[in-house]
Amino acid sequence: MTSPRVTICGVLDRVWSPAQLAEIDHVFFSSSATQEFASPAERAVFRERWLGRYLLGDAAHAFVAMGAGDRIVGYVVGTIEDPARDPRFAGISTTRAFAAASSRYPAHLHINVAQEMRGRGLGAQLIEAFAAHASTCSAAGLHVITNAASRNVRFYKRCGFDEIDRVTIGANEIVFLGRALLRV
Repeated sequence: MTSPRVTICGVLDRVWSPAQLAEIDHVFFSSSATQEFASPAERAVFRERWLGRYLLGDAAHAFVAMGAGDRIVGYVVGTIEDPARDPRFAGISTTRAFAAASSRYPAHLHINVAQEMRGRGLGAQLIEAFAAHASTCSAAGLHVITNAASRNVRFYKRCGFDEIDRVTIGANEIVFLGRALLRV
């Protein structure tokens, strides 16, 4: 898939230089709501939880967006299997909270786009790449979980996701947004 300035390809479609792999981390950390960490170990745990486990265990389902000079300017990572039924995700409270909904929308994703590339449709292209791939893997649907007050809720709704469920965890309202891919 291409746009005038960006090419989207699977993580396993090519060999990545160390500098390009570092660009994925840069996009991840610069896009994150969490910007400060008590220690390098806490930062590493955060990366593993929201990015690393997908790049290592689900690389076949990961896509990157490359801009000028093959610079990575965005990515989507996820899993096709329902995380509520996968022991790798047992420590994430929202996975348990939304287990019933995720059985209908099992494929789960995380997406980030470099600040300078936002608002150009790149995020939607990455979602569509992941959705097309998940369809070929026979996933019934996709889901994302986010804070109900987050601005990304509007983005996901523009990409065809609907609010399926909502829970309160601590002081946060968390929403489960799902998008059907196949008739269930």
